[in-house]
Amino acid sequence: MSRHAKHGACALGCIALLLAIGVAVAQSSDNAGHAGGRIAAADGEAVYRSICQGCHMPDAKGARGAGAYPALTGNPRLVSPQYMAAVILQGRRDMPSFKPAAEGEDRFLRDASLSDAQIADVINYIRTHFGNQYPDRISAEDVAAMHR
Repeated sequence: MSRHAKHGACALGCIALLLAIGVAVAQSSDNAGHAGGRIAAADGEAVYRSICQGCHMPDAKGARGAGAYPALTGNPRLVSPQYMAAVILQGRRDMPSFKPAAEGEDRFLRDASLSDAQIADVINYIRTHFGNQYPDRISAEDVAAMHR
């Protein structure tokens, strides 16, 4: 399979995962964190468990297969929370963007977006779990400044 075909397959996998999350949350009896297809009230751990672990694995050790998903444990790039925010906001290789959707943007893009607070929370969660010990934090305001 060509590199482009692999990337397309992985991107479709991420899209399918996001759609499945929306359906699963919408069908659950506890919709407290669900608002119009988004994970509305989710903290960093919930965002990781709902979205990130699908590719990076529950132990954050990454995976290889149809694509390469980097480990988030012991990854020297995690020293910069701004790097992590840029990847989440802009996407990278097979990873789609999860930036907050603008008013009037396509419904799918709104449903696949995270708030600035959720992005900051998931970054702070990853950087302090899975054996990572980065004490400095990124705020929702820091994330917002990166895309506005």
